[in-house]
Amino acid sequence: MHDFRKLSVLLCALLLAACSETQQNTEAESEQEAVELTDSLVDASTIIEADPGGWVTHGGTYSEQRHSPLQKVNKENVADLGLQWSYDLGTSRGIEATPIVHDGIMYVTSTWNIVHALDARSGAKIWSYDPAVDKEQAAYGCCDAVNRGVAIWGDSVFTGTLDGRLISLNAKNGAVNWDVNTIDKSQPYTITGAPRIVDGKVFIGNGGAELGVRGYMSAYSVADGALLWRFHTVPGNPADGFESDAMKMAAETWDGEWWNVGGGGGTVWDSMAYDPELDLLYIGVGNGSPWNQKIRSPGGGDNLFLSSIVALRPDTGEYVWHYQTTPGETWDYTATQHMILADIEIDGADRQVIMQAPKNGFFYVIDRATGELISANNFVPVNWATHVDMETGRPVETDGARYGPGKEPMVQLPGPLGAHNWHPMSYSPQTGLVYIPAQEAPWVYGDKKDFAYTPGAWNTGTDFIYAVLPTERGMFAALKSMAKGRLLAWDPVAQKPAWSFEHGGPWNGGVLSTAGGLVFQGTADAHLAAYDAASGERLWRFFTETGVVAAPITYELDGEQYVAVASGWGGSFVLGFGGVLPSGSAVNVGRVLVFKVGGQAELPQTELKDEPLPTKPAMIEVDEETLALGANAYANTCVGCHGDQAFSSGLVPNLRFSSYTTNAEAWKTVLLEGALAKRGMPNFGSVLDEATAEAIRAFVIAEANSERDEAFYKSFD
Repeated sequence: MHDFRKLSVLLCALLLAACSETQQNTEAESEQEAVELTDSLVDASTIIEADPGGWVTHGGTYSEQRHSPLQKVNKENVADLGLQWSYDLGTSRGIEATPIVHDGIMYVTSTWNIVHALDARSGAKIWSYDPAVDKEQAAYGCCDAVNRGVAIWGDSVFTGTLDGRLISLNAKNGAVNWDVNTIDKSQPYTITGAPRIVDGKVFIGNGGAELGVRGYMSAYSVADGALLWRFHTVPGNPADGFESDAMKMAAETWDGEWWNVGGGGGTVWDSMAYDPELDLLYIGVGNGSPWNQKIRSPGGGDNLFLSSIVALRPDTGEYVWHYQTTPGETWDYTATQHMILADIEIDGADRQVIMQAPKNGFFYVIDRATGELISANNFVPVNWATHVDMETGRPVETDGARYGPGKEPMVQLPGPLGAHNWHPMSYSPQTGLVYIPAQEAPWVYGDKKDFAYTPGAWNTGTDFIYAVLPTERGMFAALKSMAKGRLLAWDPVAQKPAWSFEHGGPWNGGVLSTAGGLVFQGTADAHLAAYDAASGERLWRFFTETGVVAAPITYELDGEQYVAVASGWGGSFVLGFGGVLPSGSAVNVGRVLVFKVGGQAELPQTELKDEPLPTKPAMIEVDEETLALGANAYANTCVGCHGDQAFSSGLVPNLRFSSYTTNAEAWKTVLLEGALAKRGMPNFGSVLDEATAEAIRAFVIAEANSERDEAFYKSFD
């Protein structure tokens, strides 16, 4: 095997959200109302004025700063913060939602887009609604069956579903107002992002670029779900004409027949922001499809609007300006990461800026009226580019960074998990600092030989076998030490760090800052902590049992300030590497946790069963060529859900001990016939033949009989 395969480093950001979980009721389920429901409606002024008694939009306000003016919980009393109540979300999968709080009611989503309305004072359930997501659509989810929450406007709650629907619910009782499909069901689209709403228009994007789609952003009427406009982020087949002048312009930056090999990508799967004064909606655009630019655009080009911040008119979807963070994207360096609007003094002048720390490792400060680059600097170590040229606004790439035919695979920082992923950051006007959940997660990129576009399958054009972790103990330990995570306080004016707090590894939660001089963040090792916003000193910590990836919020009711977070360990890193790189998350119970000074509640007792290890499957006679075929096919088809080295995180079945692994016929029905499709397990009948499916089974059995078990991986902690 090539030396670069031995060097291969972590992190596989693919992931098909796989396998089981019992759904709740398919109708809105109401319980006795625990709070007095009022007729207070959410409108633009509610969001702009940002009443600290609630948290009425995803980022706290339209500016998405995730900073609260509340200061009753502060540096002097945060040590007395205690659990006030908790609510079990009924899931053992990833939870990425930001709770929304209005008029004493909290709205939060769990796995499979189930919406819960809770009494924000006590945690008592008011109602819940299960949209009965088509779990077969989970095969198209890159990164677990997750979502990032709801939006609220008027007297309605809005949620996007994994199977591509946008739903409006009555905020008082969960009854359905309307339910519309936003995608072409014949294509592998999903929705994981939270909607945003401006002037009666609800905005939603989608995911699916890894599997081959063309991205877009849509606006729907809050009143009846009617489609108002759609902005495509990459051009389609020029022979079909262009939807706008923006697409005509973008097409000039593409080459080849990208529409036939993956659609181009550019999905708008997460971040948005809005400036009411400039009347501009900002969207973050994702990666190319395939990742490998040599396949989708062999002649090169910038490939607009991939990896770009794009400013639109919210009333019409009209293009205003763009800034591209990674021209000619080829590494899954999305620009869908959290964007923050702020007014900052730079070089003696007040500037209206938009700030982003996307996957590529550079922190950008951009004029939000014009799209002019003001400054950029790397906030973590990077080796794909040396710097961003301030005259051109383009990164200066290093030799060998672009992989392709005839080029050696290269270990790169960042990898596809990024220097900063979807986990929200925060900006404090008090300190002038941006608080970033930063990480170092390297990867080996190499060309996928004999690539053939396969609809509905992963079509990255990169060979994931290069990025499989080595099995030799010393090299495994060395590479594990390269995966890092930190809470980074970044000075956006000086473009340098103010302080950082090191965590045990990557994939830590989103961030909240407050006027109490505090920064809150949950961590992969199952804690929620508070830090001094000025110095980074950790002042308080609570053991959450389950890893936290979502962002905290804070709100005030009856003169009491509360801090809330949704816990639930999951997402792409966890599915792909949570088994071989354990974080310290003890159990996986999705919960809402709410704290206040003097709170004395305790988490429910979780029964941990001390069960003997399952029996390993018996070895089968296969040759080395078959094992190599199985290893390669597993790396490119299965690793994203079932884990590196066939060692599962526990969120989906561990194939090493699955009864299907021991039965060749049963194995075939699952992989090639979709026997478990209704439970979220993809049908690979169009991707794998029988010989390859059997080779994967042989590889899994060989891994099960290796000496690398749970004790082996935990021995590196």
